[in-house]
Amino acid sequence: MTVAFVLGGGGVRGAVQIGMLRALLESGIRPDLIVGTSIGAINGALVASDPRPAVIERLLDAWTSPEASAVYGDSLFAQFTRLVRTRTHLNSPTPLRRLLERALGADTRFEDLPVRLRVVAASIERAAEQVFDSGPLIDAVLASASVPGLLPPTRIGDEHFIDGGIVNSIPISHAVEVGARTVFVLQVGRVEAPLEAPQSAVDTARVAFEVARRHRYARDMATIPEGVTLHVLPSGGTDGDDTLLSYRRMDTVRGRIDRAYEASREFLRVGGLIPGGA
Repeated sequence: MTVAFVLGGGGVRGAVQIGMLRALLESGIRPDLIVGTSIGAINGALVASDPRPAVIERLLDAWTSPEASAVYGDSLFAQFTRLVRTRTHLNSPTPLRRLLERALGADTRFEDLPVRLRVVAASIERAAEQVFDSGPLIDAVLASASVPGLLPPTRIGDEHFIDGGIVNSIPISHAVEVGARTVFVLQVGRVEAPLEAPQSAVDTARVAFEVARRHRYARDMATIPEGVTLHVLPSGGTDGDDTLLSYRRMDTVRGRIDRAYEASREFLRVGGLIPGGA
């Protein structure tokens, strides 16, 4: 029976996946397959490189590293200056590339990983979803996490790719189509929050974005094939910070991890998914 971990996108909210992964791995649940989008591709790649509880320390190290702080850590003036110069993005991709190369190895290929990995990105030229599962790893993960406006598109061959969350923020279907029968969904909390009619222009943009993100997830959830068991892990709630600049707040990481760990541990216990009921 193939066990898959599906890690969704969501920027700094992706810290919750570390807590979820800790709960899963400590409970003896190991993946045969990992599918990730955006921050889920980054977290998923680390776990695919070392699917043991010890990987949690590597994840924490990556998330609290100087490179992680630098990904979106430029001053607003520096970001505005870069936007004026490039006309396309606020932040340099160099810190994220350095983080990935340090954590995974600059020359690592998908084929080198002990766990099969698939990452989702969006092709600009084809206006289509792209799944990477072979060849060089770093460029593929960077492509999956190239948030439009914040980071430049990632060029691979003759194509340019942007964040996979644009086309598939929680890529369940890409686990099911290659044979996963037990799927653990590591979502970042957005799908847990109800949507209401907007009351302002900013709220209208936020709600429209959430509808665009969630419709694919809702369709996938409604069309799960017979014989596939899905477990959607809880995020443990948020700290209430959903402002436009919350993506820069690395100080929320520890709290998100701890809440997700406790909530996921209880979820696994109540669901009888922890061997021996530990």
